[in-house]
Amino acid sequence: MQRQGFGGPNAHSPPLHHPVPQHVSTVPMMRSPPPQDGSQANSGYASPYGGNMNQAHQSQNGQQFAPAFGGFMNDPTTAMGIQVGRTAMSMGQEYMDSHVRRYVSTIALKHYFNVTTGYVLKKLILVLVPWRHKPWSRQQRPAATGGQEQGSYYFLPPREDLNSPDMYIPVMAFVTYILLSTLLAGMRGVFHPEVMGSTFMYAFLVVIGEILTLKAGTYFLNITNESQLLDLVAYAGYKFVGVIVTLIISESINRGQGTGGWVGWTVFIYTYMANAFFLLRSLKYVILPDSSGPTGAGMTHTVAKSQRTARTQFLFVYSYIIQLVFMWILTRQDSSTGRAGKI
Repeated sequence: MQRQGFGGPNAHSPPLHHPVPQHVSTVPMMRSPPPQDGSQANSGYASPYGGNMNQAHQSQNGQQFAPAFGGFMNDPTTAMGIQVGRTAMSMGQEYMDSHVRRYVSTIALKHYFNVTTGYVLKKLILVLVPWRHKPWSRQQRPAATGGQEQGSYYFLPPREDLNSPDMYIPVMAFVTYILLSTLLAGMRGVFHPEVMGSTFMYAFLVVIGEILTLKAGTYFLNITNESQLLDLVAYAGYKFVGVIVTLIISESINRGQGTGGWVGWTVFIYTYMANAFFLLRSLKYVILPDSSGPTGAGMTHTVAKSQRTARTQFLFVYSYIIQLVFMWILTRQDSSTGRAGKI
């Protein structure tokens, strides 16, 4: 028995109709990029958006920027701004060079940074333990004949003469003192953002005051030396070595209670006496030049007896009295304020 369909023997299925889109849209045809030849394959990475990523930084000045910046750096206004900035920087550099060289010779300044690791270590030991060091006179060498007077001499750089003043140790000691004072303030729990700035100004004013005192003394005593100013700046910074040692030892033993007590006073007296003795011996060639030595290097050897006595007194006052005041100011550390206090 066969089962017939529901529509009968002559029934047909209705025709199928596909839906007709109401909004016609055009789909872009996607094509693969053409294959690269050998020269393009070796020239760099080819961007799928056209062009080569290595094709950049080529313009009138030899500079161009990749298309990823949207052509911003190639804009005429931007190029003009860059050119104005370069011109301003070059003019500022020329201005600084002309004014700095008017007061300080860069060649002479390089002389004070001509140091070695061995020199720095020996110099630090000399500043802290100067009692048995000999001799204290600076070594000299005959100058070349070209552009120099016949028979003139010049001082050896620090790397060749331990008695020569340098600026590497004073500058590093000055920076270390500021960082150490800030660290001690933080360990005491009294740190605030103004500590570093105030400590810098505090130490900077001390150095400026000492240099002005030395300069005034050399002026009134008629002391002339070609490298006198730079020598005085260098010697004025050696005290920070003793100040740093005093702060580290006293703070370590007192456990953050400042530099007071017998420990702080003992370490301070030793470092002060060592620094005073070091300056007394080292500055002798500036204040009291040796008349038996060779001429040159900006030294004046003819010193009257009365003037020599006045210079000796000034050297003693500077090495012991003035250094006592300045080192006491720099080593004052109090647990409640972080900087100003009593030793």
